[in-house]
Order: sequence, then C-alpha cells, then structure tokens
Amino acid sequence: MTELTRLTIAEAREKLRGKEITASELTEAYVSAIEQANPTFNAYVATTPEKARDMAKASDAKLAKGEGGALEGIPLGIKDLFATEGVHTQACSHVLDGFKPRYESTVTANLWTDGAVMLGKLNMDEFAMGSSNETSHYGAVINPWRASGSNKQLVPGGSSGGSAAAVSAFLCAGATATDTGGSIRQPAAFTGTVGIKPTYGRVSRWGTVAFASSLDQAGPIARDVRDAAILLKSMASVDAKDTTSVDQPVPDYEAAIGKSVKGMKIGIPREYRVDGMPEDIEKLWQQGIAWLKDAGAEIVDISLPHTKYALPAYYIVAPAEASSNLARYDGVRYGLRVPGKDIIEMYENTRAAGFGREVKRRIMIGTYVLSAGYYDAYYLQAQKVRTLIKRDFELAFAAGVDVILTPATPSAAFGVADEDMAADPVKMYLNDIFTVTVNMAGLPGIAVPAGLDGNGLPLGLQLIGRPFDEETLFQTAHVIEQTAGRFQPEKWW
Repeated sequence: MTELTRLTIAEAREKLRGKEITASELTEAYVSAIEQANPTFNAYVATTPEKARDMAKASDAKLAKGEGGALEGIPLGIKDLFATEGVHTQACSHVLDGFKPRYESTVTANLWTDGAVMLGKLNMDEFAMGSSNETSHYGAVINPWRASGSNKQLVPGGSSGGSAAAVSAFLCAGATATDTGGSIRQPAAFTGTVGIKPTYGRVSRWGTVAFASSLDQAGPIARDVRDAAILLKSMASVDAKDTTSVDQPVPDYEAAIGKSVKGMKIGIPREYRVDGMPEDIEKLWQQGIAWLKDAGAEIVDISLPHTKYALPAYYIVAPAEASSNLARYDGVRYGLRVPGKDIIEMYENTRAAGFGREVKRRIMIGTYVLSAGYYDAYYLQAQKVRTLIKRDFELAFAAGVDVILTPATPSAAFGVADEDMAADPVKMYLNDIFTVTVNMAGLPGIAVPAGLDGNGLPLGLQLIGRPFDEETLFQTAHVIEQTAGRFQPEKWW
C-alpha cells in the first residue's frame, strides 16, 4: 500500500470512507513523519500530537457510523496566523510570546466542523511580512526541493513558507495559508504545490492575525488542484463576525474539476513581460499558453496598463494598514512585556524587543506614509492607483476574457540567507511582482506547478479569475495540471 502520508486528501478520504484505513493510522503516520523531518525543515513551530490523536479517534467513531464530514480524519497543518483555542498562536513573532487564544478562528472552526485533524502550527514570516520565510522569530524554513546536484538550502517562499514546505515534504495532507501580496501563490510555486488566494471576502478573516486588512485573504495550499478545491470548500463561509465576508453560497469547487476549457478566452497581459525575466519563466509561460490552446481555449492578448504601478502602490497601502493594525501590540494585556520607567517606555521597550527587523521597517514606512503632510501624497495616491488597477481587470473581463494566465514568480526558489536579497529589501519585494495586482484588485488567483527550471526546481503558472469565480480557476488549473503532471521533491531528508 502507498505510504499513508503520500495519499492526497481525495485518496485518503476515499480510503477512510471505504474503511481501508483509519483516521488514527493516518494521523500517526503524519505525527511520526513530523517527528523525524521537522528538525530538518523547521516547518512546524508547535506540534499538537495528543490533540491530533484525540481528534482522529473522534473521526474514527464518526466514520464507523457513516457520519463523517467533508474532511473527516484528514490531518492538516495550520499557519501560525490563525487563532487556535488553547494552542500557540504568535504570528511567529516574539511580541506575542506565550499567547494562546481562548477562541478559534472562523477558518479553523469550519475545518474542525468538517472533521479535519490538527497536527500543529506552521512557521511563517513574522506577521506575514516576507517572501522567503526568513523573518520568522523561529528561524528560516527549508524548502524540501534542492537544485540538481546541489546541497544548498533553498527558501520555500513566504509568508506561508511553513505551509508550503510541510505540504511538499508530506508533513501534512494540506495546510491553511494567507495571502496579502502573494503569500500563498509564491511559496506554492517555489515548492511544486497548488495554492489559491480566493476573492477578497470569500473566506472570513475573523480570528486571523491582521497584516493589511483590505488585502489579507486566507486560502489553502495543497498537493494538487482537487485537494485545493476540497479545502477551500470547507474554509469558505460568510461570517457575521467579519463584515468584509460576502454572503454568497459556497459552490462545490470539486465539481468544476475535469470540465473542458474549450471555447474559454484566456487573456495574456503584455505588461507581465518584465525586463530581465529569466528564459525559464518565459518558456514556461509560452508552454502554458500552448497547453490551453491545445485544450480548445482561445488565447487573446490583453493590456493591464497600470500593472507597473502595482508594486509601489502595494508597498504603501500594506505597510500603512500594518502600522495601524500592529499598534495593538503594546505589552499591556498579552504577549511580551518589557518593563520601563513609565507606560510609554514600556510600550517602546516591548515593541523594540518584540518586533523583528522587517516588521519594524514596514511599520516605519506605514507610519510615515500616514503622517501629516504625506497622507495625500502617498496613501491617497496609492488608493487611486489601486482603483485603476481594479479597473484594468474589469475592462479585460468585460471584453469576454474568462481567465488571465501569467507566471507566478519571477524566478525559482533562491538560497537561504541570499546575500543579494539581504542587502537589498527591494529585490526581495520584487518577488511579488506578478501576484500583488490580484490582492490590490481583490480577485482570486491560483498558482499551479507547471514545470521545472534548468536546475530541476519547480516553477508555477498563475491564473487570475473574475470575482467569486474560483470554479473557473480550478477548472483551468486542472487542465494545466493534467498536462504538466505533478511534481514531488526527491527525498534527501
């Protein structure tokens, strides 16, 4: 029989329902895989083996009665941004030291209602600020992939690096993740996994630590397109506790898989051809276009003229919202407290010790662009640009385009502690060049593995859809997946 941890969610679901395996056996397989491999990858910052065993036991009892939910007995990893009652929730920041919430995020509550099993909390960039999972208070996550003939450690992307690495290394069947500017899609592309950022408002943000409230959206990282569809169905819901969540029925995303793309219009934006784009990325993009054309889709060139302003506008809007959201971490009620001679000094000492370098950098940028005299020049201007970016997409979809196809990242995974990236934060920020427009416009986007570069590292393609039309993304991504095949790292750990 296939090693249990190698089963996709769909395969495991079938075996669980057919009583070929038990939830306890499946959970135990993951628990021992984590014990063995997590010291290598640093993907989990907290594991909950006893809780997982109890949840699996409860699932077995339900399955025995034929009462299992949509994810009954499926072991998942949870990004450390989601509040989990009584369990470590720190957004991988020192400032939230020892914080264990007394409540459950809506997303995780939905997953537990559907029978999923919690394996633990996954590493991430501190407060989701980063593109390489190196800003975490708990240290960098290591990508399970390596370049051919090299032992060099690579980053898994960020901020959901722990989620992507754990799924890729078979340390969970699937994982929750969040995406503010590409933090689901970029790590998925770097690790040969599938990641979908849903439409803004499709998934509740309640109980998820906020970075930039108008951009953040939770979604799944999974091993294939079908698994991503299964997970999103459980994660998505309207929520009275989140006024930005949208009251629209959640479709059966899995039903869209396997449908033909014949007659669909696929838009190819000319602005995504950036200077110095590696040949491997351009080749992959052309390959994706050819696959969809062969599957019967019509390829149309489109223009999204304001794309070039997306990254600078994003790095004004996101830090501005972060500086406002992170003001609540003051050492008074929870988390780290560093004493001072008065309350102001306590605030200053706590924040100086509690926030990492990248988080401080973004708070300072955000506070600056919101300050008197600069608000109109920067923040207001960025919001106007955002409206124009959204309009570009609206015009493309109004012209009959069903889906837009672009690269997911400007390169394959790079090295841990890469000197170029460390010396120049802007170079790191450029990793989001193909993904931030989707967040700025509130649209859904999916990254699907589509090939390997010259060094044998995975590369992904991105599909962008109309608001609340995730079904078409799953349908189109599945066609790419069927043609490209699935990608797994060679086991070296």
